[in-house]
Amino acid sequence: MPRKPKKGYFVRGQFIAEGSPEDIALKAELKGGDEPSRTDLKRESTELQKLGESLLTLRADLMQRLQLPEKLLEALADAKRITNFEGKRRQMQYVGKLMRGLDEDALQAIRDALDQQRQGSASDALALHRAEQWRDKLIASDEALQEWLAAYPETDTQQLRALIRQARKDAPPDRDAVSRGLAPRHGRAYRDIFQIVRQQLEQEGPPSGLAPLQ
Repeated sequence: MPRKPKKGYFVRGQFIAEGSPEDIALKAELKGGDEPSRTDLKRESTELQKLGESLLTLRADLMQRLQLPEKLLEALADAKRITNFEGKRRQMQYVGKLMRGLDEDALQAIRDALDQQRQGSASDALALHRAEQWRDKLIASDEALQEWLAAYPETDTQQLRALIRQARKDAPPDRDAVSRGLAPRHGRAYRDIFQIVRQQLEQEGPPSGLAPLQ
């Protein structure tokens, strides 16, 4: 029995079989070569919708700097007000549609603003943690006070000493509360020491030569 001929066509004298790599490449070229597939378009749409959702958490000052289109700003404001799950989902789809109208420079500016906010949040958390460490160390140890005053001589020494003494009086060990998983209660002096330490750290930053807290 004679072999059934392959389906195909000739291009510049060369036979191209249907379904072959050459056939696929030629058809892609005729369609524009780099035209994105439906999968690519769906992936891009999902990414832009997620980027739009992130804008709901962006600080007002960073949002203002972006100078986004009024229609997008209104859509984001509406999304914040909507509490119904299905209504919010539809609204965010609309936000994603508007996001697709932005050029690449605008999208990159949004990503940069979100990165800036994330970095600021991490920096703030680190500063708070450092202030908490210093507060606890000052209350626990007289040597820590000398170390602090050597590093931050502008501190009101008399005030800080008085607050440390009061904090030690106000917070006797509450073993019963700790055993029940409760945080010990602290008085005003404890909070005032934290404020002094935090303000000093924000004004001057960690001085060079001061060993990091453990």
